[in-house]
Amino acid sequence: FGAVDQIAYVYLNDRFVGEHEGGYLPFEFDITPYLSGGENKLTVEVEDTLDIELAYGKQTHKRGGMWYTATSGIWQAVWLEAVPENYISALRFTPDLSGVLLEVSGGADKKSVKISTPSGEIALDFEGESARIDIPEPMLWTPENPYLYEFAVEGEGDRVESYFALRTIESKTVNGIPRLCLNGKPYFFHGLLDQGYWSDGLFTPATPEGFEQDILAMKDLGFNMLRKHIKVEPARWYYWCDVLGMMVWQDMPSIGDFAGTQLRSRDLDVQKAVKNVWSKDSLLGGTECDIPQAWKDNFYNEWTNIMTAFRGFQCIVCWVPFNEAWGQFDTPDVVKYTKAFDPTRLVNESSGGNFHLVGDIIDVHHYPHPAMNVFEAKFINVLGEYGGIGYPVPGHTWEIDRKWGYGKVKENSEQLMKQYEEYLEMLKGFVTTGCAAAVYTQTTDVEGEVNGLMTYDRKVIKMDIPRIAAANKQVIESMSK
Repeated sequence: FGAVDQIAYVYLNDRFVGEHEGGYLPFEFDITPYLSGGENKLTVEVEDTLDIELAYGKQTHKRGGMWYTATSGIWQAVWLEAVPENYISALRFTPDLSGVLLEVSGGADKKSVKISTPSGEIALDFEGESARIDIPEPMLWTPENPYLYEFAVEGEGDRVESYFALRTIESKTVNGIPRLCLNGKPYFFHGLLDQGYWSDGLFTPATPEGFEQDILAMKDLGFNMLRKHIKVEPARWYYWCDVLGMMVWQDMPSIGDFAGTQLRSRDLDVQKAVKNVWSKDSLLGGTECDIPQAWKDNFYNEWTNIMTAFRGFQCIVCWVPFNEAWGQFDTPDVVKYTKAFDPTRLVNESSGGNFHLVGDIIDVHHYPHPAMNVFEAKFINVLGEYGGIGYPVPGHTWEIDRKWGYGKVKENSEQLMKQYEEYLEMLKGFVTTGCAAAVYTQTTDVEGEVNGLMTYDRKVIKMDIPRIAAANKQVIESMSK
């Protein structure tokens, strides 16, 4: 199962196979003992109470503003695969600038790998679970040239095909300023907040091609990064980011609560279970959520499984465990765990405030115009959210009455374009003085929000495409001036 929201009970031929909690995670069961010789019946029972002790993201019982219509049930692909007794169950590759460490779980002890490169095929036989493979004349993965190496691993009775990219992401001090460095070189990340909601399917587009089309549209507008905001996508989305060259900052979908917003409709016992006295005026060292240990255990379980499931996609360059103190707890411990689990990527401890000065990045939010109200000299400083200029395109809004954006909602495309260009001129000043990345809100309108660069139905890009792309290019290049 790609994902089932939120608790799934699986039966085969009316016999219980197993259950799974977590609405954003892939999972599987071995159904061999439950098969009959003829026709088989698979039954999936799903329970979704939108419990906030499990990851729920921006789903809510009562939508409005930045909270969206809830979903439930099977929302990603379901498939059946026959495998040999000793099959290859997982691949992991850790790239650098000259080759890759390949780790293979399962399968026979003796394995072989074949890699396609521009200069010919590399073949290697190895024993055990890992092999280091050096690549002659390596082609590095960048948004401008997203080169992927295709390969196949064979063990006794099993064969798996996949791909990897050669790229690194790290923090380096350049001219006295900590910068995000892609493949060892300073690189300005200019991206978009991507909620991942669709007018005709909520969590998914009407057709699988919708994922590719979204990413291509944002590439055409001159962006090189998407922050996947409090949601996890099907693997197909990350595949297209790898193929098309779009870097990703991956959020953990929220558990817990944001200052009581989601608990107002809950019973009093639940309200008493969560205390969050964080203030947006206290960005450094704010008080965290006091949540039950069982909720923390759920967080670690889901966060671990998300990183495990998607770390093979090299487009992901940054993990974001918390957003604006929503369900935030034990931040130093969470960051330490995240970095130990995946030392190949950067960690943005808390996008938008409540910093404990751990991890790699200090990430401030400021609406509507860009501003950097916190600078920490030892960390990468980024503007994790800004903009959100509203403009409802007639005939393409999801709601008739309730439409909002940050600041004054614009009346036409030209007003929106001029405001966007003014914000980018302001942003250039922060880039030259230390801002290493910026994330504009947002890719598309979502329900009552009309602050997207595209309408919710994806039929209209609200501004002139070459003009946006030119403005974005100037911002990205301003870091080197």
